[in-house]
Amino acid sequence: MNKLTSVVKVLVVDDQPLIVEELCEFLESSGYRCVPCESSKQAIEQFVENPAIGLVLCDLHMPDMDGIQLVQELQRLSGKHRVFEAIMLTGRADKQDVIKALRAGIADYYQKPINMDELLEGLQRQEAALQERQKTLQLGHLNEKLQYLSESIDDLYQDLDKVRRAPAPRSDELSAEGDGLEIPAIFNQLSPRQLDVARLVGKGQTNYQIACELGITENTVKLYVSQVLRLTHMHNRTQLALALSPGTSGLRQRVTAH
Repeated sequence: MNKLTSVVKVLVVDDQPLIVEELCEFLESSGYRCVPCESSKQAIEQFVENPAIGLVLCDLHMPDMDGIQLVQELQRLSGKHRVFEAIMLTGRADKQDVIKALRAGIADYYQKPINMDELLEGLQRQEAALQERQKTLQLGHLNEKLQYLSESIDDLYQDLDKVRRAPAPRSDELSAEGDGLEIPAIFNQLSPRQLDVARLVGKGQTNYQIACELGITENTVKLYVSQVLRLTHMHNRTQLALALSPGTSGLRQRVTAH
């Protein structure tokens, strides 16, 4: 069944140029965009450069790297963030080769001379399987983000609970805790955790360093920095750092006068 041009590209790999040309011509007339390659080395380069490649047709017996080794290398390059489906083409249907290919994660195989209609049907089946794997991958990434957000929100609620239970700090306490640094009055409205984050920003620490020191997630640090900037009417963390640094009393006075 022919279809509109697929968004998935097909990597066609064979050391015989005529076979590559014939396969590409047929598949492109059937709605697929092909990336022709005449060696495994070229196939690896094209796979890295073309993220849209999701289907791989490769010959089993090639001089530099056989089809199984090629697919295994593409799997290594894909890692956990990219999926593809592979079909092996072979002129010699050796049973052990077929078993080895299937164990390596190659989805299907066809013996030469190839029945093009059967190959097209097989390719369409693998495209459908690829779409399901891509959905699963995307859901996995979304779950990771949701988990990270959930942990950040939990950290915020715990900090808010500590703030509600703790007595409000006095201005003389704020000055004493700041290593002898006079804190501008505008910072008095901050919660203890917000003030901790502000001080560490003032020391030039990155979000990651602050997260490690305070035992919270980096995403939570970003939320705190955003809150501090909003409450102190500052535009960026550089201005915040200057306001809390020694030798910038003029700036601190302007900040206090906000």
